[in-house]
Amino acid sequence: MHSILFVCLGNICRSPLAEGYAKYMIQKHNLKLQAYSAGLSRYHNGEPPCLVSQNLARKNGIDISSLYSQHISEFNLKSFDLIIAMDESNKQELLGMGLNGVKKLGEFGFSSKDVADLYYEPHRADEVWEMIRIGVSKIIDTLV
Repeated sequence: MHSILFVCLGNICRSPLAEGYAKYMIQKHNLKLQAYSAGLSRYHNGEPPCLVSQNLARKNGIDISSLYSQHISEFNLKSFDLIIAMDESNKQELLGMGLNGVKKLGEFGFSSKDVADLYYEPHRADEVWEMIRIGVSKIIDTLV
């Protein structure tokens, strides 16, 4: 079974949105695929996604309120088929850990553009959702 890990800094804005949308698509299409998300920092460990992300997901028919922030150390990173970073800084940190197969979400239809961090730029929510919706769909297509 294929697995994807979505990674951002705190795991409360972008990566839980990507995880939630991926799980929605996996269930909708009955795919043999697993999706998770994690953060590179421990700032928000155990916290639910931020309200901006929860509201954005809910507006698009997805409930991510039961997710909670997890640090990447809680996962066996080498077990994932694909690790998706939300921005270049995240990608470089993951590559610095010696991981292979690290990509940016923006590499899937957005000329490698970074996904805006909703913690600092909540006004970009619609743009972030569009990137996640399209990018995650393309990622899933490459794995199934």
